[in-house]
Amino acid sequence: MIKVAIADDHPIVLQGIRQLLSAEPGIEVVAEASSAHEVLELLDKTDVDVVILDISLPDRSGLEVLDIIKVRNNKTHVLVLSAFPEEQYAIRALKSGASGYMTKNSAPKELIDAVRKVSRGGKYVSSILAEKLAGILTSDNVLPHENLSNRELQIMLMIASGKTTGEIARNLFISTSTVGTYRMRIMEKMQVKTNTELVRYAVEKRLIN
Repeated sequence: MIKVAIADDHPIVLQGIRQLLSAEPGIEVVAEASSAHEVLELLDKTDVDVVILDISLPDRSGLEVLDIIKVRNNKTHVLVLSAFPEEQYAIRALKSGASGYMTKNSAPKELIDAVRKVSRGGKYVSSILAEKLAGILTSDNVLPHENLSNRELQIMLMIASGKTTGEIARNLFISTSTVGTYRMRIMEKMQVKTNTELVRYAVEKRLIN
């Protein structure tokens, strides 16, 4: 029996994945979480084979959670689920130890296949993503956003998506001044001066939908 935990802050997504996997023979959903704190806490108490991890949890970046999970128990297989375009976070997630990476618009059967594959120790990415990653990995060009830390990238995407400083601070449980510090650092690394330029860059590079 494959024991699965789901971490996502959207109740509809949680319910949908639970119903999908619970109907499959040999798969059992043993835990659910809607925040980084909850998923890390439940993993201390519950034996899990596969964690389906949303990249955008409200209190912490999914990539930060992934790093912590792999340090605590490297045998736990993590399948990252994201609403962002595949190439956006895929390389970062896989380099951090994720066993697979999928977008939330993937077909239900694809998610089931991915859970089964990573539970056996395999890696899962879609064929389309595999082609994109091959092109990225063989390119010598380093794009500006690739120099950002995981947290900086998360905040940059929130800015580009139209969130205010206050909204970002509340979502990430940090102060508005800390958001401002991150913003200045991001602007410097990205070599832009305004939020409009950030949005334009994010759209051009397909970092946001």
